[in-house]
Parts: sequence; structure tokens; C-alpha cells
Amino acid sequence: MGDNNANLPPGFRFYPSDEELVVHFLHRKAALLPCHPDVIPDLELYPYDPWELDGKALAEGNQWYYYSRRTQNRVTGNGFWKAMGIEEAVVTSSSNKRVGMKKYYMFYMGEASNGIKTNWIMEEYRLPDCASSSSRSSKRKSQPKADYSKWVICRVYERNGDGDDDDDGRELSCLDEIFLSLDDLDEISLPN
Repeated sequence: MGDNNANLPPGFRFYPSDEELVVHFLHRKAALLPCHPDVIPDLELYPYDPWELDGKALAEGNQWYYYSRRTQNRVTGNGFWKAMGIEEAVVTSSSNKRVGMKKYYMFYMGEASNGIKTNWIMEEYRLPDCASSSSRSSKRKSQPKADYSKWVICRVYERNGDGDDDDDGRELSCLDEIFLSLDDLDEISLPN
């Protein structure tokens, strides 16, 4: 993990679920509550290309985590983040209650009209738009809740370029590699 994690105990690993990212980190950040341990940095994503996140965002394996202000501008120095059209609800495991939303983005090199698709993926987590129903009744009451929509938490990673869309950024175990290498039984010579 990066240099900003010097106060963490030995062996600390950061592999939060979607629910944990939203409930224990993003909700606390948006509500201006302290978060212990405070390991995820604030970072404006859009000046940085994804490969520049190392050393700036919280790194765990080949994934980077950071808070950012929600914005429509997703253009970096060398490309842009394009929405993949996939947005899903983040729900609690205990009550199946919706606590946030997750949207996927893919990084493209170049300009929007003729960008080249890369293997970089961003999962952007936001809190649900709970202020929309109360904004009809009273503008003053919805002002404190408007801050919730300003923060997002992002998970960025580079998936393998072998066309495997199911890669979650985790390495294969030795046994997994052995089983995957046994896909062509014709090449294995068996004793007589």
C-alpha cells in the first residue's frame, strides 16, 4: 500500500465490499464524520491518468481507492473516462436496503470523438439521491442533504487484456493456474 498508510498495523489489507465502501467510508465522509482508520485520500481524479494514481491514491494490489468530488468532467491529460452504461444498486447484506449506487467507467486514450479503448476500469460509488423527494417540499430542508451528492469514492484497476471480462483484480492461486493449464487434455501424455 502507499506511503499514506504508515500508521496501519502490520498485515493490514484493504479489500472492502461495495457495501463497506459506501456505508463505512463514503457515508461518513459525506456526513463529515471521522473515519478510523482514515486511509482513503481525497484526490481530484480528472487531472490524473489512471496509471498516475500509484503513490497518490490508496493502493491495494492492483486497485486504487480515493475520494473525489462528483463532477461531469471526466477528461484527463491523455484521455477520458466514458460511462459503460452500467449502474447498479449497492445494497446491505442484512436487509437488502439500497445504500448507494455504483457506476462503471472505461478509460479511453485520446479525444472523445476517436478515443482508443484501454483496459482501465473505474467503479464510482455514490450515495442515493435522497434529497430529490424532499426538495419538492422545502428547499431549505434539502440543503444539508445536498452535500451527500458531492462526494464519490472510486476504485480504479486495470483488467487483463486477454478478453476476460470477469477479472476482479485478484491474482490466481497456484491451484487455479494448474487447473487452467489443463484445458487441453490432448497435450498430456498418460503412462501406459
